[in-house]
Amino acid sequence: MHEDHSEGAHSARHHRRRRELHREAYAHHFAGPPFGGHSHRGRHRGHKARRGDIRTAALLLLAEQPRNGYQIMQEVKERSEGVWRPSPGSVYPTLQQLEDEGLVRSQESEGQRLLELTESGRALLDARAKDAAPPWEEMAGGVGEQALELGSLVRQIGLAAMQVMQAGSDAQVEEARKLLTDTRRSLYRILAEGDEN
Repeated sequence: MHEDHSEGAHSARHHRRRRELHREAYAHHFAGPPFGGHSHRGRHRGHKARRGDIRTAALLLLAEQPRNGYQIMQEVKERSEGVWRPSPGSVYPTLQQLEDEGLVRSQESEGQRLLELTESGRALLDARAKDAAPPWEEMAGGVGEQALELGSLVRQIGLAAMQVMQAGSDAQVEEARKLLTDTRRSLYRILAEGDEN
C-alpha cells in the first residue's frame, strides 16, 4: 500500500512538472509584437522606416538627454506606441555614423557609455522645419487609431492567456484553449464575409 501511494505521488509530481514545462515552452507565443511573428508588413502597414527616420529620431532623443543605443530603441518603441521597433542592426550603425560625422559624441556616466549631441548636431536639428513631426509620430500616424487599439487589446489577451497557462488548472487551460481557438476562427470569418458597408 505504501509503495502504491509513493508511486502515485511521484506520478502526480511528474505530471505537474510536465505540464509546467509544456506551458513554459509555449509561453513565448504570447510575447513580442502585437500581431505575432517578426513581419514588418503588419507592423508598419505600408509605412516603412527609412534610414533618415532612424537618424532623425536618434538626434531628437539625444537633444533631450544623453542615451545609449538600447534606450533610444526603447524610447522610439514607446513613443510610436509599439508601431515602430527599430532593430539593433539599424540603430547601432546609424549611431556610429553620427559619431563619425561629429554630430554626437560618447561619454562615460556611472560606468556606462552614453551618447550626447554635439554643437554640430544641435545646429543640424535647428535647421529642421519647426513644424516637422518627429519620425515616431509619423510612423504611428500611418497605422491608424483602430489598429493601435486592436494591437493593445491583442497584447492584453496574450498576457491574460499566459497567466492562465502559468496558474490555471488543466481544465482552465483547456477552456482557454477552446476560447482562443473559437476567437481565431471568428476573426478569419470576419475576413471571409468581407466588408458589407
